[in-house]
Amino acid sequence: MTAQADPTTLARLPLDAQLAALRGILARNETLTEVVRRAAGLGLPGWYVTAGCVFQSVWNAVTGRPPTYGIRDYDLFYHDAFDLSWEAEDAVIRRGREVFAGLAAEVEIRNEARVHLWYEAKFGVPCAPYPSSEAAIDSFAATTCCLGVRSEDDGGPWRVYAPHGLADVFGLVLRPNPVLAPREVYEAKAARWREAWPELRVLPWPGAAA
Repeated sequence: MTAQADPTTLARLPLDAQLAALRGILARNETLTEVVRRAAGLGLPGWYVTAGCVFQSVWNAVTGRPPTYGIRDYDLFYHDAFDLSWEAEDAVIRRGREVFAGLAAEVEIRNEARVHLWYEAKFGVPCAPYPSSEAAIDSFAATTCCLGVRSEDDGGPWRVYAPHGLADVFGLVLRPNPVLAPREVYEAKAARWREAWPELRVLPWPGAAA
C-alpha cells in the first residue's frame, strides 16, 4: 500500500483546499489522467469522466491503496439530445475504442440523453429524460458518487462537478441518494464496495433499519 492521507483532515478542509487536494489525488491515477486527456480530444458535448473511477481513486488515496485498486472501468458521460438513435451513440462508442486503444482499462461511453429509453427496463423504475450530463450525475444511487471531472482541449485545469461537495468522498461516507435508483441498487453497490473498501461507513437507505 501507498502512504495514506488523513480522511478526517481532508473532509474538514475549506472547499478551495479540498479541490486542490482532489486534483492532487486524482493525478496519482495515471490511467484516469490519460482517460481525461484523450476524452477531451473527442469533443463530446457536456462530457465528464465520472462515477467509480473518480471517487474510488479518492478512496484509494485515503486508505493507502494503489491508485487503480478496485476500479472496474472508466465511465465517460456525454449529452447529445439532437440524435437519440442507438446508431449515433454506437458511432461515438466505436470512435472511443480507437481513441482509448492501448489503455489498460475499459472506458464505457454513454449518451446520457438516451438513458430514459432503457432505464426502466433495466432497473424497474421510470426515468425522465436528462437535460444534461450533470442531471445524470445527480441521479447516482449515492450522493458520494455524484462526482465528475473534465478538462478543456487545450489541457487546462480540470473542472470538477460535485453537487454534494467532497466531504463524504474524503471521509469514506457512503450516503444514499433516493431520487431515482431504487434501494436495492444502492444496497447492492454498497455491499460490493464495502468488500473492497471495508473502511467505508455505509449509511442506511431512508426508512431502512440501520
